[in-house]
Amino acid sequence: MKSMLALSMFFAVMVLSGCSNLTVLDPKGPVAEQQANLILFSIGFMLFIVVVVFVLFTLILVKYRERKSGPEYEPPHIEGNVFLEIVWTVIPIIILVVLAIPTVQTIFALEEAPEATSHKDPIVIHATSVDWKWVFSYPEENIETVNYLHIPEDHPILFKLASADSMGSFWIPSLGGQEYTMSGMMNELFLQADVPGEYRGRNANFTGEGFTEQTFTVTAESEEDYEEWVEEAQDAPALTQEKYNELMMKGHVEEMTFSETHLQWVDHGMDAEYATKVRNGEPTDDESSEMNHSEMNHDDDDKEYEEHSH
Repeated sequence: MKSMLALSMFFAVMVLSGCSNLTVLDPKGPVAEQQANLILFSIGFMLFIVVVVFVLFTLILVKYRERKSGPEYEPPHIEGNVFLEIVWTVIPIIILVVLAIPTVQTIFALEEAPEATSHKDPIVIHATSVDWKWVFSYPEENIETVNYLHIPEDHPILFKLASADSMGSFWIPSLGGQEYTMSGMMNELFLQADVPGEYRGRNANFTGEGFTEQTFTVTAESEEDYEEWVEEAQDAPALTQEKYNELMMKGHVEEMTFSETHLQWVDHGMDAEYATKVRNGEPTDDESSEMNHSEMNHDDDDKEYEEHSH
């Protein structure tokens, strides 16, 4: 009775806390749908195992319970049973295989663009996490946004993930699972939205006191609306390196839109120290090159002046 009461309370807490409507189990794209199906399959299979174990447990309790056989009764001594030992060794192996096969198949399937739209060229977006904001670069469209995204529906999106500083985790629960962002290395993630709407994304990895508000919005819209947004965004003010360096400072900012991208100065998947140099007031490699070039030109001017004087 105590076990049943505890189990009932557990399910009641889950339902009342809103777990009956989990975002990850309400997919809005093919990637999230595959992952949700895998989660449901795993949960169902494990619940089946739990039911079988409890049924066997109950049968054993009833069949081998203590009986009034007298104080001198001694149960027969039973040696090891080879058949049973083989059975309870093989069963866990079967369970692991049954869970491993669909898991591995799903993992490899998600390494490529969704099959239904694989004939379309994916839109490439560089997603860079910075304490505590998100910077999104559209290199083909020559657009950069901060803390928000626009994507067309029914179209594969290839996210190239990196971090300017501490390790983060890129996550849009309605569209798919999370993937880590790290400085000095690039991870890739295919996602797709099949249902127009606005979705929430966030950093799912703790990166300090401000990470709770390191969120962004994703607007999935028709191809026509997306193209219209691209044209409007391309008219936004150009991103300068000075402005981008301001974004490297720790803190929160509002949504921003720029033409041009920071990829012309730095690729955080290759350069792990750019943000650190900016915060410490050190010149970046690009700035150092410009300074050296300026000094060389200045030396050439001095040399020409001296020759002309002589």
